[in-house]
Amino acid sequence: MNPISNTAFRPEYHFTPPAGWMNDPNGMVYYRGAYHLFYQHHPRGTTWGPMHWGHAVSKDLIRWEHRPIALAPDEHGMIFSGSAVVDRYDTSGFFGGGEGLVAIFTHHDEHPVTGAARQRQSLAYSLDEGATWIKYAGNPVLSHESHADFRDPKVFRHEGCWIMILASGQTVTIYRSVNLIDWTFASEFGQGIGSHDGVWECPDLFPLAVDGDPQKRVWAMLVSIGNDPGIVEGSRIQYFMGSFDGFAFTPDEASNTVRWLDHGRDNYAAVTWSGIPETDGRTVCIGWMSNWRYANQTPTEGWRSAMTIPRELALDYSEGDAVLVQRPVRELESARQPLLSLLEPEWKEAQSKLSGFGLDSFEMVAEFEAEAGAGEYGISIRMSAEEETRVGFSPQSGELFVDRTRSGVGDFHVDFAGRHAMAAKADGGRMKLRILVDRSSVEVFACGGRAVMTELIFPDPESLGLILFGSEDRVKLLSLELYRLALGS
Repeated sequence: MNPISNTAFRPEYHFTPPAGWMNDPNGMVYYRGAYHLFYQHHPRGTTWGPMHWGHAVSKDLIRWEHRPIALAPDEHGMIFSGSAVVDRYDTSGFFGGGEGLVAIFTHHDEHPVTGAARQRQSLAYSLDEGATWIKYAGNPVLSHESHADFRDPKVFRHEGCWIMILASGQTVTIYRSVNLIDWTFASEFGQGIGSHDGVWECPDLFPLAVDGDPQKRVWAMLVSIGNDPGIVEGSRIQYFMGSFDGFAFTPDEASNTVRWLDHGRDNYAAVTWSGIPETDGRTVCIGWMSNWRYANQTPTEGWRSAMTIPRELALDYSEGDAVLVQRPVRELESARQPLLSLLEPEWKEAQSKLSGFGLDSFEMVAEFEAEAGAGEYGISIRMSAEEETRVGFSPQSGELFVDRTRSGVGDFHVDFAGRHAMAAKADGGRMKLRILVDRSSVEVFACGGRAVMTELIFPDPESLGLILFGSEDRVKLLSLELYRLALGS
């Protein structure tokens, strides 16, 4: 059987492994015209197991070509998360004066004497543009005596030096190096700030231009929070904004309040691509579309887990403080296949038009305008008599929500089904929703990317209905665009 053949829940335009288990995205790097995506992978099972680095490449961030496994467990242990960089000036000495790719990752094993879990940082390099990898003979290159959780290195170039940000229990630690091999401690961040509901994982640190001016920059730090049995939300991603001087990150005042990158249940371990040319100018990230609370139990067969759609990150100062906004990469728009376009239609006309479609994967952009006192409104997707997922806005509570209470299969975990919401602000009574649906997922972008929710759903293949909900007397549909997105993985 073809391992990448379609099944009821395998997405059409989100990345999935050809077979087996997948979690964190790793080693994302752009090099010589190709975007590389590595990922935590168990090729021989559909639950978490001996970790490898799977590998795929893309020219456009949407269509992916599967490649052979890049890194496999060895005498130093399993291959946990990490990053990859372009060593343009051969600072490592691996490339004979030329350039190439270097992967920096966590080796995980047990101490030979105590039996305790041990995590150390190691290197691998590629002489053939990422096709094959050679592990550095001097691995590991960085360890710690006391941190049991010491993993997920993200490395980047800053003012002639390599910088590593690394998860270290309930903080992140920053190291510096001139050659990617010898690392010196610079600082630690996290005490007394942010959410500590779970272990800190998969950090990232990167600058964003202010108002498009690369000379004015604010630094953003992403930190994922692992699942804790007492926290119903499970695993999530928080972020901080501030400044970085090459040694230490200093948060801004607004970072004293916990801020979440995504208010849905299913976006974790998101990190950014390195090596994107300055002429492009974008900062692009991707996340693992699942939650450690139930990731091993989702109802797929032969494969498990998908990535989010790649997203462009930017700053928004519209309400004073620097806020991180997310939007689907622009490449997605060039791949749209238009199905329907309505401008200020009557409610009944829109309902009639939508009733003619039966879709399991699509994109919709809809803008509503609500009068004072209007109730909840939005769109029900993947509908049947027994199932629906509701995406909408409540003017009374000022909340964007996704309700997957009746979204399909949900009995695999007690915390899966439910309604999830976040604060969102309508602009003059108007709310514009951009919704990406792909067989077993829904991603919602609102308020210019300030409000984002990512949720898994597992509906029956025959649940294909699509309708509006709300009061047609108090809610006006200003516009609606519907597209098919069938790109393959």
